[in-house]
Amino acid sequence: MSRIARRVLPGFRLSLGYTVFYLSLLVLIPLVACFLKAAELSWAEFLQAAWSARARSAYWLTFECALVAALVNLVLGLVVAWALVRYQFPFKTMIDALVDVPLALPTAVTGLVYASLYVQDGWLGQFLVPLGLEAAYTKLGIVLVLIFTGFPFVVRAVQPVLAELNIEEEEAAAVMGGSRWQTFRWVIFPNLFPALLAGFTLAFARGVGEYGSVVFISSNMPFKTEIAPVLIVSRLEEFAYREAAAVAVVMLGFSFLLLTLISLVERWSKNHEE
Repeated sequence: MSRIARRVLPGFRLSLGYTVFYLSLLVLIPLVACFLKAAELSWAEFLQAAWSARARSAYWLTFECALVAALVNLVLGLVVAWALVRYQFPFKTMIDALVDVPLALPTAVTGLVYASLYVQDGWLGQFLVPLGLEAAYTKLGIVLVLIFTGFPFVVRAVQPVLAELNIEEEEAAAVMGGSRWQTFRWVIFPNLFPALLAGFTLAFARGVGEYGSVVFISSNMPFKTEIAPVLIVSRLEEFAYREAAAVAVVMLGFSFLLLTLISLVERWSKNHEE
């Protein structure tokens, strides 16, 4: 009887076996192969390939643009999710569906569209460029396409949590004399924080690994608008597979550290609420 009670789900061992198998096939084995390919380099060759001035510039630009885009999406995503949950307005269903368009649209199409919009003679560029706002083939263009590709993650992470919030708590705060800002700060925001952090993490991770849209909107110039994924592809086109793997290993290390830090912040926030 005790043995049966310990089996939470029927077929647990079989399910776990399939899970480990597919996780190894799709994630672990490619990662190990990447590390093994980079390990073919000597330490001096690894540093020359993965920590050159060009590589450091690409790392910095990648994480800087991804961070800025994720922070912008944090605000925009919260506003859009709030409007979709708390208000009724015409074409609400259509707008809700449009949120997922960046997930379905090929990223190369996104890059081409943004590049054509913001070039000097584009629909928007013809008005913005004379004002000194150049987006095409600049760092600003990279941030714009990363905002577009990462936007749905924040909205979809916050929307269900916001829909389940207890309105009575907000009404109680209002009855006790709390202002709208105080109600948001002390009643709503603590409940939304884990969802906001999850959406930020997903948008940031998407931005770090984005290639298809960026390669068309940026000029891909080393030390200026070249991101790390573009540098990796450049190394692959040169048949420098070990050097490309070395850059990928550094990107994996940085990404893992940042995601671990975000996870610790999320865990701390949950413990602090308890």
